[in-house]
Amino acid sequence: MSDSGDDYPGHGLGLPRDGRGSIAHLPRRILGLAVDWAATLVIANAFFAGEQLAPLAVFAVIHIVFIPTIGGSPGHRIAGLRLQAAGGGWTGVWRPIVRSALLVLVIPAVIWNKDNRGLHDLVAGTVLVRA
Repeated sequence: MSDSGDDYPGHGLGLPRDGRGSIAHLPRRILGLAVDWAATLVIANAFFAGEQLAPLAVFAVIHIVFIPTIGGSPGHRIAGLRLQAAGGGWTGVWRPIVRSALLVLVIPAVIWNKDNRGLHDLVAGTVLVRA
């Protein structure tokens, strides 16, 4: 880390240190994930009871549908987060598909870089920021 105070998560991406547009911190990410997973389990049990892979499929579909339309999953938005392309702006449609496919594999989501971006975000070219 540099002594200038300019070395913080998101600095290399041109994001602010704090506030709107800054890198999402772990507590908000966990809250968003908990909300999404709770909704996933309710939907999967209501419509696909007994299907082993149904929760993962429902989780992926929630992300694929809501990220391009409202800027994040319902959990992201409730936690005050949004997903954007790494260069800023709309994610488009392909990024949420790639990101969700890697997210359900779990391992890419727990491998982070210095900007607190998981491997799933790095590959998809996305960043989760505070809304």
